[in-house]
Amino acid sequence: MTSKLHIRDIIFIALIAVMFGGIYILSNQLYNALVFLGPLANDICMGLWCMAGPLAGFVVKLPGTSFLGELLSAAAEGLFGGQWGISTLISGIVQGIGSELGFAAFIYRKYNIFTLIVSATINTFITFGWDFMKNGYNKLPLNTNLLCLGVRWISMIVFCTIIVNSIVKLLDKAHVLTKYNH
Repeated sequence: MTSKLHIRDIIFIALIAVMFGGIYILSNQLYNALVFLGPLANDICMGLWCMAGPLAGFVVKLPGTSFLGELLSAAAEGLFGGQWGISTLISGIVQGIGSELGFAAFIYRKYNIFTLIVSATINTFITFGWDFMKNGYNKLPLNTNLLCLGVRWISMIVFCTIIVNSIVKLLDKAHVLTKYNH
């Protein structure tokens, strides 16, 4: 494995970003349908909105790729007309940092389901902290915050661990990832 990004890595990450930018646009409809649940709508969707980072990091296996995948997917969502405008980029930065820290915790040497769980868990707390400050979670009662945190963690585990791992296995089985030695 190399220790720097090559043009094929950047293209692969960009493809992930564009694909997930489109998925994020579509998932906004799910969020809008769940908005009656209050902040839980955000927490239910959070794992879906954070998938590009772990997928890029888990496939390319280089420092910064998880962050880059999430940031570029947020940019793609914005370019596709996302409903949150420029703040989508800020969310992409926060989500990218949360995802990246999970891979950094293993010094970019361990890539398995446990790494994805750690990444998803760290991202749960990073994004929750952001929403605590930015979206008024600090005004919610403790039991509501704990419920939101739990729902967010489950969403992250389902989307950023189970589904991302399944996508990687399918890409590997289709021989798309032969360069990345899965």
